[in-house]
Amino acid sequence: MSRIFAYCRVSTSEQTTQNQIAEIAAAGFLVEPRRTVEETISGSVPAMQRPGFNRLMQKLDWDDVLIVTKLDRLGRNAMDVRTTVEHLAEEKVRVHCLALGGVDLTSAAGKMTMSVINAVAEFERDLLVERTQAGLKRAKAEGKKLGRPRALSDDQEKEALRLRAEGHSLATVAKELDVSRSVIQRVEQRNR
Repeated sequence: MSRIFAYCRVSTSEQTTQNQIAEIAAAGFLVEPRRTVEETISGSVPAMQRPGFNRLMQKLDWDDVLIVTKLDRLGRNAMDVRTTVEHLAEEKVRVHCLALGGVDLTSAAGKMTMSVINAVAEFERDLLVERTQAGLKRAKAEGKKLGRPRALSDDQEKEALRLRAEGHSLATVAKELDVSRSVIQRVEQRNR
């Protein structure tokens, strides 16, 4: 007999998973509290690296059902969601997403849905890269200086190199010029 689990995730401690739990119950899924995993962690952390999701993976078994309210509960990017769903499918765990009409993402229809979502996500990433490149090109053409502003002027860099050549430590030179040690290290690397 299939067991039903729920994974409810929020990103910050100011948020609550109660809406997700209520939504799952309203959809007709009776999930025992001991089979509901609630977690407060950013969606940017891959599912398999989340402590709560890992505990859930230890509980799930062949033919179990995992319910999520939305795909973004599993991950922020389509690649992570796809990897997670594929891993669950290998374990013969069905994944139902309420926002997609409760479709089992491991079924043929679910796999097609995931393919479309992945294609859209890849398209969006490509558009973002194109817009970023166009913006950088325009900024360069307008003569704007790109990148992080320099921490030290030319004279300060010469002073740093002189002090280091005299045997002063990284920490001493960094403190003298009011910058981090890594700034001094980068100056040395550029001037080798």
